[in-house]
Amino acid sequence: MINEKQRVALISILASTVLAGSKIVAAIFTGSLGILSEAVHSTIDMGATVITWVAVRYSDQPPDETHHFGHEKVESVSALIATGLLFLTTGWVAWEAIHRLYTGHAEVEVTWWAAAIIAATILIDLNRSRALRKVARKTNSAALEADALHFTSDMWSSLVVLLGLGAVWLGFAWADAVAALIVSLFIAKAGWELGKRTLDTLLDAAPQGALESITELARQSDGVMGLTRCRVRPGGATLFIDVDINVRRTLPLDEVAVIKAKFAETIRKHYPNGDISVTANGVAIDDETLFDKVLLQARRRGLAIHHLTAQHLEGRTALSFDLEMDGDMALKDAHEVATDLERAIHDELGGDIEIDSHIEPLHPSGITGTEADAKSAKLVETQLKKLAATRKPLTDVHKIRVRANEHGLFVSYHCRFPGAHTVEAVHEAVDALEDALRKKLPNVRRVIAHAEPIGRAPH
Repeated sequence: MINEKQRVALISILASTVLAGSKIVAAIFTGSLGILSEAVHSTIDMGATVITWVAVRYSDQPPDETHHFGHEKVESVSALIATGLLFLTTGWVAWEAIHRLYTGHAEVEVTWWAAAIIAATILIDLNRSRALRKVARKTNSAALEADALHFTSDMWSSLVVLLGLGAVWLGFAWADAVAALIVSLFIAKAGWELGKRTLDTLLDAAPQGALESITELARQSDGVMGLTRCRVRPGGATLFIDVDINVRRTLPLDEVAVIKAKFAETIRKHYPNGDISVTANGVAIDDETLFDKVLLQARRRGLAIHHLTAQHLEGRTALSFDLEMDGDMALKDAHEVATDLERAIHDELGGDIEIDSHIEPLHPSGITGTEADAKSAKLVETQLKKLAATRKPLTDVHKIRVRANEHGLFVSYHCRFPGAHTVEAVHEAVDALEDALRKKLPNVRRVIAHAEPIGRAPH
């Protein structure tokens, strides 16, 4: 199905064919170099328009396995060919005009119908240049813009030829050659402007001000610490934008993904035709804490650590933490993992630092369990409430749940403490209750306590 770009290019082929044919006829019967130069100009325009139509049809094809960025640059190749044709026209017209002026040989027969043909072509050129430029701006098509430039230069040069014919009719025979020279200047100027834009596109020149604009957008975007690289290149109607940004290295991956998506959307609001790729690089920030740096190294290795403690001892730091490992892993393998983590932390922190890691088995996860039988559940509930009654200010043990799996019994419960109690005091109290329960019931593998302040509604 023919789209808008292809339709306007096809109509331009028909128009340029009519223009070229009518000017050739007028040139033959009048002997006017000005009209002949316009005829050659229009004939070359017709060839360029055919190339434009072919280029537009090809450029509309979607990206494929070979052309990952699409086929739209073929329009720039088409425009470059049109530029070459324009300069060939300029050279020939200028040479012939200078030759006639030098030799004084200029036999031109001015007829009303020849002038009428030129006047009609001016109207056709005006119509086609406007139609092509409108679609070119709408679709950002270099090929259609080049074609519009052809028709515009044709219009002005035809007007000059018409004025030249008028001067010849008044008795100034040399005016036809002068008009031809002026036409050649129009063509050369059009070719220069078109060639410069075409080469900029083929050489991936970024649109003016694009780098400064995107840099400022990065400066205003939350989470973006800086823009380290920005590459922008046009490809037909698409503007390919590739940027590298800096983000805090301690951020989780999902948060980094959100920052990238938001920044890409910000760019797209300013460049709706953009194909945007954002790469995030993690960088160290001055306000990173010691704990941030240690946890970062553990997270990079997919390791879980807890009970991270830092002690500052007369100019040096002593770190200790619990490192959770697969309980079935051989000690020699687990020790290698721990050593690698300790070495990375030491390299990260530098200075005089001591690191001690305690390897412990990971808590079971992803296991299949069932509700404990009534007898076991009742025994756990009785023992738990009995032990809790002697551990004030822990009160109101409720919502007790007991599940059984291959490792033993997993117990969870809710309890209450005074709201002013510290987290550390609460933690010590529930840990003591857990130890007491596991001594009484060895098959209890794990106990989870959810503490609530007295007076607050329960979950």
